[in-house]
Amino acid sequence: MRILVYGAGPLGSVFAAELYQGGHEVAILARGQRLAELREHGVVVHNVYNDAWVTAPVRVVEALAPDDDYDLILVIMRKNAALGILPVLAANTRVPNVLFLMNNAAGPEALVAALGKERVLTGFPACGGYREGHVVHCLAGTPEEPAAIPFGEVDGRITERTLRIAAALEAAPGMKAEIRTDMDTWHKYHVALLMPSIAPALYACGTDRLRLARTRDALVLTVRAVHEGFRVLRARGLPLTPRKFWLFAVLPEPLMVPLLRRMVAHPNMEIALVRHANAARDEMQHLTDEFLELAQGTEAPLPAIKRLYPYFDPQTPLLPDGSREIPLDWRGMAALGAGLLAAVGVLGVLRRARRGEW
Repeated sequence: MRILVYGAGPLGSVFAAELYQGGHEVAILARGQRLAELREHGVVVHNVYNDAWVTAPVRVVEALAPDDDYDLILVIMRKNAALGILPVLAANTRVPNVLFLMNNAAGPEALVAALGKERVLTGFPACGGYREGHVVHCLAGTPEEPAAIPFGEVDGRITERTLRIAAALEAAPGMKAEIRTDMDTWHKYHVALLMPSIAPALYACGTDRLRLARTRDALVLTVRAVHEGFRVLRARGLPLTPRKFWLFAVLPEPLMVPLLRRMVAHPNMEIALVRHANAARDEMQHLTDEFLELAQGTEAPLPAIKRLYPYFDPQTPLLPDGSREIPLDWRGMAALGAGLLAAVGVLGVLRRARRGEW
């Protein structure tokens, strides 16, 4: 395919390098200092997972003209920035497919209104990274363990073009396509998990993952904010998606807090979230505001989300380092214990049945 990657940040650079290795004719759109870096060095990517280095001499462009012809445009940038380029994308009617790979809580309506449903697909880039000079350091898929890139049509259909784009992604050595019929719901749960919850909690701890890990109050508020966000989406009639998020939905607070502590303390969190949070506070707040609009009209209370929200403002005083003033909520432990006992009982019955004991 002839592919334009619109956005030369860390994730756009990763996709440009991957798709170039997959044999596609790739161009990347950049401006300013990044434009000069790419013209001098090409796209240079270091995958921290397997310590692999790739230099991809992709074509670099400064703009998308109305008559430019590509098979596919990948828009990989912050949501608030993506909204700003919609008139540029709309002015070009020759490109039939525009896949927006980004966080999005508001749904695809603004994208469809600008470009038309027949041109828009939505998805998520499923990798993390940061730039250091002209080099992008990333957590991305490998040939042995390719990253699943979820995407789909805005109406949930699986079409011929969906399959073509999936095949294009699959050609990249570190990627596999995950065609979804529920991408909008997927996006909303992903935002609920991160933006009104862990992002402001991280800001409340000075964007320091180790300080967050040792500040129990911030972890408690994060867990409660995630639960509140999930309740908002259930009130909207949206089922939990993807299913791997069930752990965040069902584990009681005394178990979820230490698990979250270990997650945020892991060194990979620096690449997966912390550096992006440092660079994109505006996007984090924009997505949280989108999510709060979803919450309007539901009965779901949001005390933890509202308590964390002021930390998007860098002038808000930080939470005390290591504070433990908020008591843990132990109520879910009894229900979990009863559920485990019931599960043990069921397993016992099944064993007896297999042995022919009844």
